[in-house]
Amino acid sequence: MQNKKVVIIGSGFSSLASSCYLAQAGFDVTILEKNNTIGGRARQFKKDGFVFDIGPTFYWMPDVFESFFNDFKTATTSYYKLEKLNPAYKIYFNKEESIAIEDSLEKIKSTFEAVEPHSGKALQKFINKSEDNYNIAIKDLVYNPGESVFEIINWDTIIKSGAFLTTIKKQVASYVKHESLQKILEFPVLFLGAKPSNTPSFYNFMNYADFKLGTWHPMGGMYEVVKGIEKLALSLGVKFETQSAVTSINLEGKQVKSVSTQKQDYVCDVLLSGADYHHTETLLPQAFRQYSEQYWDKKTFAPSALLFFVGFDKPLEHVTHHTLFFDTDFEAHAETIYDTKTWPEKPLFYASFPSKTDRVAAPEGKEAGIFLMPIAPDLEDTPEIRAQYFDKLMSRLEQTVGTEVKSHILFKESYCVNDFKEDYNSYKGNAYGLANTLMQTHVLRPKLKSKKVDNLYFCGQLTVPGPGVPPSLISGKIVSELILKYSKS
Repeated sequence: MQNKKVVIIGSGFSSLASSCYLAQAGFDVTILEKNNTIGGRARQFKKDGFVFDIGPTFYWMPDVFESFFNDFKTATTSYYKLEKLNPAYKIYFNKEESIAIEDSLEKIKSTFEAVEPHSGKALQKFINKSEDNYNIAIKDLVYNPGESVFEIINWDTIIKSGAFLTTIKKQVASYVKHESLQKILEFPVLFLGAKPSNTPSFYNFMNYADFKLGTWHPMGGMYEVVKGIEKLALSLGVKFETQSAVTSINLEGKQVKSVSTQKQDYVCDVLLSGADYHHTETLLPQAFRQYSEQYWDKKTFAPSALLFFVGFDKPLEHVTHHTLFFDTDFEAHAETIYDTKTWPEKPLFYASFPSKTDRVAAPEGKEAGIFLMPIAPDLEDTPEIRAQYFDKLMSRLEQTVGTEVKSHILFKESYCVNDFKEDYNSYKGNAYGLANTLMQTHVLRPKLKSKKVDNLYFCGQLTVPGPGVPPSLISGKIVSELILKYSKS
C-alpha cells in the first residue's frame, strides 16, 4: 500500500477531499490541475482590491464540512472562520414585495404567518418531514457508492417510497397556498439542478438544510475552504501540479499505466478523475469509454450560468449578502433552461454582495457584486449577448430595489458557457453537473468505478451523490473507500 501511486485529475472539492482520504490511507497522491490555481470551479477573481468567488457562494450543510475535517481529527475552525448570515437571504417578488429569511426557524415561521395565516404551523410540519429525510439522506444514503440499488432500499426508504413518486412542487403546494411562500420552499432544490416539478419530494431535505442548519459565510470567501483543504492535503503529503492539463490516459490491457501532460508523464497504480466525466472518457480509446455521446446528450443537465463580477463605487442599499430576484415568471424561465434551451426573455437571477459581511471582498466604501443567471447549457455565447443581459440585470436591479446603480459601476467581468468549456472542459458548458431527477438518482448516475478500465475511478458532480459542494466532499470520501476496497481485493 505504501508505494501505490494515485494520480487525481482536477482539483475541485471532490478531488481535494479524496486526496486527503487516500493520502491518510498511505497512498502516494499527486493532483494534476489544468489551471494555474487549484479549486476547480471554486476559484477566485481579484481586481482593484475587490475579491470575488467565481464558483460557489452559498455555504450550506455545515455539518458535512465539519464531518469531513473531523475525519482527520481536526475541525473547520483550524482552517477558516464561519459567520452565520442574518438574514440568510432576501427574495424580491416585485418592487413592493420582498421577504427576508432570517437565521432561525421560529423567526421564519413568524415571517410565513404574517404572509399566510396558519402557515407557520404548516411550515413546522413540513420541516419535521424534511428533517427526517435529511437524517436518512445525509447520515445514510449519500455515503453509499451507487453500486447497487440495495444500498438505498431499506426500511426507512420503503416507508418513504411515496416521497420518490411525488414532486417537491406538489408537496409544497399541499402545505402553503401563497405563491411567494411556495417559491421560497421550492428555491433550495434549484441547487440540485432541476425544476421543483421534476424533483422527487424526498429532496425536501434541502429545506431543513436551509431553515434549520442556516446559511453561513467563510470569512475571506469560499476560496478559504479550498485553501483549508489544500493545507490539510499538503500536511498529509499530497503533491499538487498546476498548469498540468492531462492530454491522454495511457493503457496496457485494461489498466491505466500513466497519464500524459504537456510537461511529463505520470505513472500511476490508480487513476481518479474529478474532472468532467465526459471529457475524461474522451482521453481514452473508444473501446474503453463506458458512455456514448448519445448517452450524455440525452441526460438532463443542471443549468449553465451567465455570471457577472461587478465593482461598485458605493455600498448598495436594500440588498443583503444573498439576494434573489424572483420578480418574473419562474416556470417561463425554467422552460428555457430545460425544455426549449433558449436564452430567457425575462430571467430570474441571483446576486451576492459578499462585502455586506466580509470587508475583504471590497475596498472601504465600495461594494462587490456577483450576479448569476441560470441558463441552458450549450447556448450561443457572444460578447453582445452578455452585454445585453448585463444591461437587463442592472435595469431590473435598479427598478426592483429602487436605487441607482449603473452610474456607480467601476468595472464588470463576465463568465459564461464558453468559459466553463475552456476552463473546466465542462460538457456543454454546464455549471453544476447532472440534475438530480428521479431517473438520475443514485444507481442511475454515471458510476464511480469504470466498468471497462480496472483501475480508473471518477468523482464529482457528474457522478454520485450529485451537484453542490457538500455532495462533492461526500463524493471524494466514498470514491476513496471504493478505491481502498478494490485495492485490498
